[in-house]
Amino acid sequence: MTFVETEGTGQYTDQEKEHVSDKYPFAASYRVIKLEILVRESHVKDVIKIIKQSGRTGYRGDGMIIVSPVDEVYKVRTDEKGILAI
Repeated sequence: MTFVETEGTGQYTDQEKEHVSDKYPFAASYRVIKLEILVRESHVKDVIKIIKQSGRTGYRGDGMIIVSPVDEVYKVRTDEKGILAI
């Protein structure tokens, strides 16, 4: 699991008002936390469920979940590959 403090743009303000980030998408950014989790494919649905239950406030900025495959993993120090590298 990795937490990355970063900046992003999007519609993070009141949806009834004009969004600065819509008008000036690269001028206005917001501090966000990016969470990266590497899990076995069999655990993906459970992790998504936990994140949605624990992280949802119902307001803009709750984030998004992106699921993508990992083809290979290598540990540089030991040259281990696959599940042994995790």
